[in-house]
Amino acid sequence: MELDRRLLLAHCTAHALSIAAGLLVVVPMALNGSAFKGRCALFSTGYWRTENRAELTGEPGDVSHLVVQQWGPPAACQFATFVGIFTVLYGAAQGWRCLFYLHGRHDDTLFSSFLTVLLSVCVLFLSGGASVILSLGLVSWCDTVTDANTRPYTCAESQSVPLYLDVDTSSFYAELSLAQASLWFVTALWFIQSILAFLRLYHSHSQHISGPCLPREKDLLLGYSPSEGSPTPPHPPATPSILV
Repeated sequence: MELDRRLLLAHCTAHALSIAAGLLVVVPMALNGSAFKGRCALFSTGYWRTENRAELTGEPGDVSHLVVQQWGPPAACQFATFVGIFTVLYGAAQGWRCLFYLHGRHDDTLFSSFLTVLLSVCVLFLSGGASVILSLGLVSWCDTVTDANTRPYTCAESQSVPLYLDVDTSSFYAELSLAQASLWFVTALWFIQSILAFLRLYHSHSQHISGPCLPREKDLLLGYSPSEGSPTPPHPPATPSILV
């Protein structure tokens, strides 16, 4: 298999994986946003307070519940969702183009390959930033839920603990941790796609430079004139002249 077809096949595989990984970012973030009624749990701040159980549940005794002072900025959750949606759409479009190129046995132009490299690098930095934001935001929310790890349960176990909030917190850790792992995988895929796009650009550039030179070198080796397209006739031997 030729080098350009192998690079193209590897790029198709990366696009297919990016579609699946992007969906694993979008779906958990959408479910979490629906459970939290449009609020973002990332970077939310709050504290635990002990009150009379009768005010919350109608039963006698004291109970501790979480008080959210300020919910996280919606842009923190929307940024990760945007990167996931863009990855799915871009992977579907580029995957179709890869299949078309594999069937037609040709590749992108030099300018199109350059644009692909530029776009891949830009989205690589965007997905990396979204991954860092999602990871730090989840750590901040877990510190709030576990009261800086002073509670007798972990952040994953707090899903089964009643927080007495007006949102559904029964699966927040599973959704956000799945979105976090998938987003880091998307970042790794964008890094691989950037490398593959650069290799395809370098291969196209090499073919663009060496392509016009090969026929000219072949003609020169066979003794053809590059301007006339016919063999160069041999020069007749010079007639000796006698000087009287």
